[in-house]
Amino acid sequence: MPAMKFTKMHGLGNDYVFVNCFEEQVADASSLARAVSDRHEGVGSDGLILIGPSESGHVRMEIYNADGSRAQMCGNGIRCVAKYAVEHDLAAGPIVQIETDAGVRNTECHIVDGRVETVRVDMGKPIFDPAALPCTIEAEKLVDHPITISGQRFEMTCVSVGNPHAVIFVEHLHRIDLVELGPHVENAPVFPERMNAHFVRVDGPDHVTVRTWERGSGATRACGTGACAVCVAGAITNRTNRSLTAALPGGDLQLEWADDDHVYMTGPAVEVFSGRWPSAS
Repeated sequence: MPAMKFTKMHGLGNDYVFVNCFEEQVADASSLARAVSDRHEGVGSDGLILIGPSESGHVRMEIYNADGSRAQMCGNGIRCVAKYAVEHDLAAGPIVQIETDAGVRNTECHIVDGRVETVRVDMGKPIFDPAALPCTIEAEKLVDHPITISGQRFEMTCVSVGNPHAVIFVEHLHRIDLVELGPHVENAPVFPERMNAHFVRVDGPDHVTVRTWERGSGATRACGTGACAVCVAGAITNRTNRSLTAALPGGDLQLEWADDDHVYMTGPAVEVFSGRWPSAS
């Protein structure tokens, strides 16, 4: 089988291997995701994203976590897809409509000298219904709902912005052992399809600091959908304003839960390098 061309890209250090399926064929995306994501024997990434034809947008993105599991949406990844689409002539820009498993998302690229520097994404309306996350806790919304993690009591607010997130506000973020607590949230029995976990310190009404544990990938330098969920959780619990900056290990994202009930995210997208993988697996 001929070598498969790929492109390594990242949004705030949340890195993925991208494959242009207008030109390449991938037979087993889950196996390929596990192979290329390996940071010792592969390319090294938080997952795999396939860019292909769409009947409802300019392109379609399919997302696979580092463990090979499928994800519905990726905020940092979708900015990279918009950049790739414009710079590789799959869409004219600056508006790029991208089909995802969570629906079509509209993106707006800020283009300088033919290069996309930042992308603003309409992430849609947040979903609070626990059954839709899914979560087995019976309630209308899970807002500051108590949860015990590894013997410690916290309060979580659960919201989906294309995929599900548990947002936990803490006073002393530096005391949080993400590697210890993250997997307990991800695999809690009340989340039958696992959960993304975010521990958040409120620095002020317009600024938060976030640490993320992503289901299927572990600790990551940034999570776009998670940052959107943090914005919504902060506003609904009256901890923050509806517009804020989220400081992530990889950099800052600008978030707004607007009056139309849609969440808007703005941040950078970077192409790192291209190469060829021995086979498409």
